[in-house]
Amino acid sequence: MLWLKAFHIIMVVSWFAGLFYLPRIFVNHAMVGDAATLERLGLMERKLYRFVTPIAALALASGLWLWFGYGFEGGWLHAKVALVLGLVAYHLYCGHLVKEFAAGRNTRSHVWFRFFNEVPVLVLMAVVILVVVKPF
Repeated sequence: MLWLKAFHIIMVVSWFAGLFYLPRIFVNHAMVGDAATLERLGLMERKLYRFVTPIAALALASGLWLWFGYGFEGGWLHAKVALVLGLVAYHLYCGHLVKEFAAGRNTRSHVWFRFFNEVPVLVLMAVVILVVVKPF
């Protein structure tokens, strides 16, 4: 189980790396106007999203495997699962945004994306505290 736990942590860290960087690309994409830069940023968004989605699936699958191996006990774990489900929704919404940018339909400002970019940071902080401290 320790190998599985290590794999899970590696996949979670990798998933978060993608979720930290993708919205940062959105910030830049919302700020520029020249066609060459827009095309390059769109390509980066698509490639990163396609790369990080299977990593997210592996993080979720290994998390479920750990859950079935160790059991589902404690309020902290219920809170963590709720946050992970929120993170999945965030990830899928990022995929929607990638499509909106590709179609030239983005209506949000770079300032909005700067705040949007902080969501996974807050989720990560909460999840780490729940897993390490197990406050309830």
